[in-house]
Amino acid sequence: SEETPRGKRTQPQGRVIVFSRWCKQCGLCAAFCPRGVLEQAADGRITVAHPDACTACLWCELHCPDFAITVRKVEE
Repeated sequence: SEETPRGKRTQPQGRVIVFSRWCKQCGLCAAFCPRGVLEQAADGRITVAHPDACTACLWCELHCPDFAITVRKVEE
């Protein structure tokens, strides 16, 4: 990680894209996201509820059984 002028380390940033047509709403991504980026609504839809919290760990993308999630690393 790079250091900011104040000496604090910055975390990588990611952008999560959920392809709703492919998603079968199993909820794995929302249940296991270490940062709580994704949430499952009452109707089962997956939403990117906290996009700024994403660190591009790729957990959701790698574990989605429907390949319905893509994570892009955000460059500064």
